[in-house]
Amino acid sequence: MALSASQKRHLRGLTHHLKPLVTVAGKGLSETVTAEIERALNDHELIKVKLRGDRETRKVWADSIADQCKAELLHTIGQVACYYRKNPDNPAINPG
Repeated sequence: MALSASQKRHLRGLTHHLKPLVTVAGKGLSETVTAEIERALNDHELIKVKLRGDRETRKVWADSIADQCKAELLHTIGQVACYYRKNPDNPAINPG
């Protein structure tokens, strides 16, 4: 699911008002946290995830979430990462 630059820009604009739905903290990216991110992507398609760790750890977690959940990492700002994954059954968001 490769998004164009204009699609990513549009989706980043839509994430501005969202609150983080999942927080990854001290215990890291466990199976439970990954399952919660999967559920959030299925329900919302466009989500924010709060990553609580040092810069290198946050980068690893952000990339790992994108790989494991087959989601598009739109951007990271500080401790927040935004993801998009189109729901194949009932798409609610048009990426532009």
